[in-house]
Amino acid sequence: MRGVRNGLAVTLLLAGMAAAEPVTVVALGDSLTAGYGLADPATGLVPRLEGWLKARGHDVVVQNAGVSGDTTAGGLARIGWALGPDADALIVTLGGNDMLRGIDPAEAKANLDGILKEAAARKLPVLLVAMKAPGNFGPEYKAAFDAMYGELSAQYGALLADDFFGGLRAAGADPADPASMAAFMQADGIHPNPEGVRLIVEGLGPKVEELLARVGA
Repeated sequence: MRGVRNGLAVTLLLAGMAAAEPVTVVALGDSLTAGYGLADPATGLVPRLEGWLKARGHDVVVQNAGVSGDTTAGGLARIGWALGPDADALIVTLGGNDMLRGIDPAEAKANLDGILKEAAARKLPVLLVAMKAPGNFGPEYKAAFDAMYGELSAQYGALLADDFFGGLRAAGADPADPASMAAFMQADGIHPNPEGVRLIVEGLGPKVEELLARVGA
């Protein structure tokens, strides 16, 4: 009987191990998420982030739901199908194109609110990654745009990464100073090159680890 019990225990253990699946994180964003302009797709944000997390021992799959040119409205329009049945958590990196087009921050905020509402309905933890507006549209626009991320994260209890380019700032670059960004950006001055992506991932990585800790909590 002891041998039978031991064999059953091993069988159950192996079955449990086989049933374990990686955590699936959906990264909803625009060209910065999609990996626009990079010759090697493996150097994009999503593959780099997944590799960074796996190197730190996380069993995780990061799905690339980035669409170049997307605004918050586009993200809201596709959030329903972007979050497949396997989704365990959501990263939202949207707003950059709204800012570039001068879209009213109130409109962008409403769209992000809709995205977070959908995630909340599915009981998915969220990491909201903020962008910083330049001063081109005036101080009132910048204040409203910059504030919306913190306000929404507080409202929904989402994690907040307060600056997508935080990893570049930590390396001494300043998005407001193109010369300091040149070593980390593609020729268009908007999208990061592979080294820029690496630094961005290092900046965002710890926040994504916090997100993983919330899965199933």
